[in-house]
Amino acid sequence: MSDKIVRGISRVSHAERRAQLAARLREKRLLSAPGVFEMVSAKIADRMGFEALYMTGYGTVASYLGLPDAGLASYSDMVNRVQQFASITATPMICDGDTGYGGLLNVMHTVRGYEAAGACAIQLEDQEFPKKCGHMLGRRVIDAQAMADKIRVAVESRSDPNFLIIARTDARTTHGLDEALRRAEMYARAGADLLFVESPESVEEMARIGKTFDLPLVANMVEGGRTPVLSRQELQSLGYRLAIFPAAAFLAAGAAFEGVYRTIQENGSTVGASTPLYEFQKFSELMGFDWVAQFDSEHSQN
Repeated sequence: MSDKIVRGISRVSHAERRAQLAARLREKRLLSAPGVFEMVSAKIADRMGFEALYMTGYGTVASYLGLPDAGLASYSDMVNRVQQFASITATPMICDGDTGYGGLLNVMHTVRGYEAAGACAIQLEDQEFPKKCGHMLGRRVIDAQAMADKIRVAVESRSDPNFLIIARTDARTTHGLDEALRRAEMYARAGADLLFVESPESVEEMARIGKTFDLPLVANMVEGGRTPVLSRQELQSLGYRLAIFPAAAFLAAGAAFEGVYRTIQENGSTVGASTPLYEFQKFSELMGFDWVAQFDSEHSQN
């Protein structure tokens, strides 16, 4: 099958993507990664020239299973999504790995599986199982040393040193910022490549996090969440290196779905709909119908 026919399947190797992301995160400027949560969002974001994409756990579980991000998705569910995202994109993908789906042996299996599936970085968090979305109340964390051991195993388990390990602590909401910072320091010593102190509740807290660590820091920008959503310049000035926007796309999509469905419900038609629509021909090209037509033409018996 010719290269023309397999358009849409990335020719960029996983190793090349990981090296690209690792090099980019060594720079002293902010990288902003949009959240993708199913294949259409991944295809659209991939063609826009972002430097990285973020596979959101919340959005992926919602779109794939129709369930809340509350520990209900299994390792098999999520590694399947990682593989599918990576197969249709060329942009480096940062992937949510939840708690590692169990103990130390599970973490080893998860890291190896995500790496083989095409992830460029895996995010691991210190919540108890079953975990919850990081901007919900009632989250409980495991012993800090147990999480440090998970990070150490994760680092030891990767085959490519450019496969990045992101250590996330959810201790801030229940135990306060001091405990969250203490844990992040332990995870840094365990070998984490990036630190992710989840859900600080003010700009002042974010500034304190930024002044505490030398490792690249992750800012989780959730519209309507517990952390202030800041501009690129503000985040960079506070010391953050990576900003993820996990919810923006699925919140926008949800609003668009509801808007157009409401028009159909009320009018019995889309005539007069105010919801912006992607041009049908462009969407068909996005999905690959142009190369399907080319395939049919090249292989026609007539």
